[in-house]
Amino acid sequence: MSKTIKRLLFAALICVTANVSALQLLPNAPQEYVVVKGDTLWDISARYTNNPWKWPEIWYQNPQISNPHLIFPGDVIGLVTIDGQTRVSVVSRGDASRTVKLSPGMVKLQPTARIESIESAIPAIPAGAIRSYLREHRVVDGEVLRNSPRILSGVDDHLLMGAGSSVYARGNFRLHNANAFGIFRQGQLYKDPETDEILGLEAIDIGLARVIARDDDIATIELDRTYQQVAVGDVLLPTEDRELVTQFFPKSPEHKVVGQILAVSGGVSQVGQFDVVVLNRGERDYLEPGDVLVINKAGAVVFDRVADEKVRMPEERAGTMMVFRTFEKLSYALIMRATRPLRVGDKFVNP
Repeated sequence: MSKTIKRLLFAALICVTANVSALQLLPNAPQEYVVVKGDTLWDISARYTNNPWKWPEIWYQNPQISNPHLIFPGDVIGLVTIDGQTRVSVVSRGDASRTVKLSPGMVKLQPTARIESIESAIPAIPAGAIRSYLREHRVVDGEVLRNSPRILSGVDDHLLMGAGSSVYARGNFRLHNANAFGIFRQGQLYKDPETDEILGLEAIDIGLARVIARDDDIATIELDRTYQQVAVGDVLLPTEDRELVTQFFPKSPEHKVVGQILAVSGGVSQVGQFDVVVLNRGERDYLEPGDVLVINKAGAVVFDRVADEKVRMPEERAGTMMVFRTFEKLSYALIMRATRPLRVGDKFVNP
C-alpha cells in the first residue's frame, strides 16, 4: 500500500471518528459556496472556521461520492446536518452528468461516474509557491556532495553551459550505476541554532543530464534540461525515485514539537505570507507533510521601574505555516498567515 493511499485512509478515519462538537463554525459561515479555480483548501476552510487546519473535524466525507476527500472547481460546498451535528460537505458536484444532494438523514446519488484527474482538484495550499521545492531541491549530507561526480569543463572549454551542450565530468560513476543524473549546486549549510548539530546541506537543482560516453572516471555528459547555467564544480547526483506528494491534508502534528525557523527562501531575514522557510525539525521529530505549526514571536523587553529591572513580556502568536516536505533532520514549510513581522529565528510550536 502506497504512502499516499495510507494518508488518504488516515484522513478519512479522522473524519469519521473526530469529535466535532469542540470545533465551532464561524457565525457567518456560508450556507453554500461554489468552488472556483484558484481556491485552496486552506481558503475554503477559513470561510467556515478560525482553525483551517482542523478541517477534517468538520468535513463530512460522503462515502457514496467518488474521491470524497477531493474538491474540484464547480463543486458546491455547504452546511449539512449529519446525526444531529452541523458539518461541511460537497452538496453538489460541478459536472452536469451527476448531482449529489445532501439533506438531514437522506443522501441521493445518480448512478453515473465522475472521471476527473486528481491533478485538477484544488490544492491544500498555493501549489506554485512550493512546486520547485517539491520536485527539485534536496537536503543531503555534506559527504554525499564531496564524493559525487563534478563538472570539469565544457567540451568547448566554456565555463557556463546550457541545455543541449556537452560537458566533461569526473567521478566514480561505477558507484552510482546510473546514466541519468540531476545537476546540483551547493547551497546553504544548516546547523541547529541550539545544539550546533549539522542538519543538512541544501543542494540546489540546476538541471538534468545523461551520460553518453565514459572513459574510466571521466564521462561525457549531455545537458538535457537546465534551469540555470551549469558551471564548473556543479555536482551530479542520481535522479530520485521517490513518491511526489502533491495532495496535503492540513492537520495538527501528532507529537509535541518545538523549534526555530532556520532560513527563508531568497536568503533574506524577513518572512512573509507564502514564503518558504526551513525548520530545524524533521522526520526524526515525527513531522509529516500537512502538519500545521504556529509561529511565536518573543515578547518585548520592558523596564520595570518599581523593581528596577528589565522584564521580557510573554511570547505572542504571530503566524501559521504548513509543512510540505520533510527530511530526516529538517523540513520545508509554507507561511500561510503572518499577523506580525516574522524573522529567521522565530520559534514554532503545535497549534
